[in-house]
Amino acid sequence: MYTLVADHPLIAHKLTTLRDVRTPTPEFRRLADELVTLLAYEATRHLPVEPVVIETPVATAEGVKLAGPPAMIVPVLRAGIGMLDGMTRLLPAAAVGFMGLARDEDTLVATAYAVRLPADLIGREAIVLDPMLATGGTLEVVIRTLIDRGAAGVTAICLLAAPEGLARIAATFPEEEVRVPIRVVTAAIDARLNERGYIVPGLGDAGDRLFGAV
Repeated sequence: MYTLVADHPLIAHKLTTLRDVRTPTPEFRRLADELVTLLAYEATRHLPVEPVVIETPVATAEGVKLAGPPAMIVPVLRAGIGMLDGMTRLLPAAAVGFMGLARDEDTLVATAYAVRLPADLIGREAIVLDPMLATGGTLEVVIRTLIDRGAAGVTAICLLAAPEGLARIAATFPEEEVRVPIRVVTAAIDARLNERGYIVPGLGDAGDRLFGAV
């Protein structure tokens, strides 16, 4: 598994405001949207391209375009929806699927209650959107589902990650056994998880801060 922490002053600045308990929901949404777009530049660096020849107003020029098939963007319900616009702004031609998972607050085990994905993802890159990589249980289920459907690679974009979650994903999908590249791109790796499985210092419940408590 490859982990990238996007160490950039602009990302760090926006993340600090995102963490602040005083940041209201409208600003939280805007900042999350902006952060996803910034993280997406790094998360899409590996996407394949193919050469093309085009005509500029002045002359013929050689360039590249993204090679098909288009990537599959997979926001994890519900918090991942708050990251979708920022991602599709960068990849407007990408397809979008959804996975809904619920975590048992006592056992911290995640189970899927909705899967809206093509049965065949062979040859396609999958980009998972989930604000928080905490215990890693949710991301483990999502990655396994995408691999089982033939994804060529899986990249998770997370605003924050915990060491425990990263370790779980690395242990569950060892490179020597899983031939599908797995990547995690995040704005920061925080200190730890608390007894409730929340990232510390974190930013609270991302879904509640994006959409309100339910």
